[in-house]
Amino acid sequence: MQRILNAALVLGLTALAQAAPAADSANAYPTRPIRFVVSQTPGSSIDAMTRIVATKMSELLGKQLVVDNRTGAGGTIGGAIVAHAEPDGYTLFSAATASQVIGPQLYKKFVTYDPFRDFAPVSLFAMTQNILVVNPKTPFKSVRDLIAYAKANPGKLNWSNAGTGFQSHLAGVLFTHMAKIEVLHVPYKGAGASLAAAISGESQVTLVPAPSVMGHVRAGRLRALAMGGETPSPLLPGIPTISESGVPGYTFRGWAGVIVPAKTPNAIEAKLLKTVHQTVNDPRTRKALEKLGADPLTSTPAEFAALIKSDWKYFGDAIRVSGIKTN
Repeated sequence: MQRILNAALVLGLTALAQAAPAADSANAYPTRPIRFVVSQTPGSSIDAMTRIVATKMSELLGKQLVVDNRTGAGGTIGGAIVAHAEPDGYTLFSAATASQVIGPQLYKKFVTYDPFRDFAPVSLFAMTQNILVVNPKTPFKSVRDLIAYAKANPGKLNWSNAGTGFQSHLAGVLFTHMAKIEVLHVPYKGAGASLAAAISGESQVTLVPAPSVMGHVRAGRLRALAMGGETPSPLLPGIPTISESGVPGYTFRGWAGVIVPAKTPNAIEAKLLKTVHQTVNDPRTRKALEKLGADPLTSTPAEFAALIKSDWKYFGDAIRVSGIKTN
């Protein structure tokens, strides 16, 4: 019995000895700048929101969060960088629906990470609605106007998106599928180029996350026809939902949150969780996110993981219904 107790004591002391450096490391964290990967281009909704969040997180952590835009393959290139990074808290992922639930299902042959096993969700920091917008020189004043024109002129509307596999692409394809209209879906290299096309008139319509387009709507460079949420948004009073405007049952929304590589030390995850919550609850940060068109909110890691799981099915069903080919 004594030998068993001695052995147990040795094991316990060994575990404490091993845990002590990890705890000290977490307490000191961070000691250098942190890479904050964004899988979409500058000017996209996730990029704009991330830069707001990164500013406050940098202040709270005492070290700069450097936003690193790594685009391509529906957000999965940025996802792969984070999934294979050292799990030490110095590479974070500003994850969104594109990288975690859309891209991995569209690019099955090329994705080098498992969106469930290779990441540890920390916390959400925003939810977003998609907005259907048109060039203001078009005659469309409502969703029904747009649908009527498209049915009378099949294939003549240019519908821009940020690229195959991005949220604006799937949102647009799902809309046209449900509305039973034929348009020309035009992929661009990122949200900035897609919006520039709609503003210039090269494309007439797009359906994008609110944070990427609210400034253009407020400035009159684009006209908002409807929101993609289940209910109208206070961000744009008087703008109806798509569902109530001619496409019953249509909803499309996204989210943004902080994710780290799997096996990141628990103490570092806990520190990041606390920092994200403090950031989102900061009045200036909330106001800045809301001005963009986002709904600031936080979550527990378990709640975030559950959302990813449920959205995997929702967007997977949308991909299949819309007929987008996977590869």
